[in-house]
Amino acid sequence: MSYFYLALAIIAEVIATSSLRATEEFTKPIPTLIMIVGYGFAFYFMTLALRTLPLGFTYAVWSGLGIVLISIIGIIMYDERLDLPAVLGMGMIIAGVVVIQMFSKIVKH
Repeated sequence: MSYFYLALAIIAEVIATSSLRATEEFTKPIPTLIMIVGYGFAFYFMTLALRTLPLGFTYAVWSGLGIVLISIIGIIMYDERLDLPAVLGMGMIIAGVVVIQMFSKIVKH
């Protein structure tokens, strides 16, 4: 269940962060509300994931996947472009998450 909560936290954070730009410095009420609720859900689900997952692992996965997903949304919604160093860096982030998932023996005490 902890991985499910972590996935929900990541999705909520990505929705909130994607809405942040649309708030136009908090002058647009609907995107601002989506952002506030999204971050609330993100932190709530992250606390549920932290019941059994270690903090460092949880944050690494949450932030790493969040960076990649936000970049994809930036490309789709805001017509942003990534250069080669950005793509390579995100590839390293994904590789890092995979290494943690496959080989780490982190145990919560």
